[in-house]
Amino acid sequence: MAFALRKRGPKAFERAADGSMTLIEHVRELRNRLFRASLGIVVGFGLGIWLAGPVLHLLQQPYCDLPKSRLANGTCNFVQLGPADLFLLQLKVALWVGLIAAAPIWLYQLWAFIAPGLHRHERRYAYVFTALAAPLFAAGAVLAYFVTSKGLEFLLNVSGGGDITTTLDITRYISFITNLILLFGVAFEFPLLVLMLNFVGIASAKRLLSWWRVAIFVFFAFSAVVTPTPDPFGMTALAICLSALYFAAVGVAFINDRRRGRGKEIYAGIDDDEVSPLEFDADPVVAGQRVDSTAPIGVPEPIAKPAPIERRYDDMT
Repeated sequence: MAFALRKRGPKAFERAADGSMTLIEHVRELRNRLFRASLGIVVGFGLGIWLAGPVLHLLQQPYCDLPKSRLANGTCNFVQLGPADLFLLQLKVALWVGLIAAAPIWLYQLWAFIAPGLHRHERRYAYVFTALAAPLFAAGAVLAYFVTSKGLEFLLNVSGGGDITTTLDITRYISFITNLILLFGVAFEFPLLVLMLNFVGIASAKRLLSWWRVAIFVFFAFSAVVTPTPDPFGMTALAICLSALYFAAVGVAFINDRRRGRGKEIYAGIDDDEVSPLEFDADPVVAGQRVDSTAPIGVPEPIAKPAPIERRYDDMT
């Protein structure tokens, strides 16, 4: 696989075009790409430190909006079990924000390193899948945020009672909600896997549609495991969204199959007991030429006799 070198002169491009790059040149190219991506992440991390406070406040809202989370003075408080827990949590949130903010930079560096080794149609598919992955992940994150608020309300109503006051650890709470957001976001990428199986020709749209019972069962089982509450509402919401995305992916697979002409085999519209029609015209059979019965058959031609050898008087000596 040949990777193009950028900003190194025309000779480097010639080496990349004919695939004659050495291993050291590949390693140097990877080092430069990683260095630029790291610089982008550092800049994003600085931005994340400035935005860590508002992001933490946004993540606390699903719990603080509940009536049972309010104390007697109307405030919503969390606790930290260690003196440095909140500081380390802010750094962790700042790193996540930095990765998201610097995503265009490090994703471009990754793509610039890989893209020269791909074919044109593979690049086109990568553009489409990348454009779909971001909004799907965002939709999963929003659904996780909604499910968390409803799930916490259910848990507090079940466990809270009497004179019991519930106060959550800030580190464990933020870790819980961020893991849930990440899990829901990754789960919403499943339709892209379905489309990939169809676009590469592994599974047709009809085969994908025939798996709908298994797919729905897997979605509900997965939702029952990952949702934080035992109530059926969050589980059902996630399973319905995944099922809708699956059927949407199958619909796109049908369009792709029709565009590529898949499923139009020669015997596609013929029943099992129906004779298939012939799609060619047979050449007409005509009478051959008459054979003369009086002509000799198989008689070999006479063999010519060799010419006599002339002898001279000196042959006897």
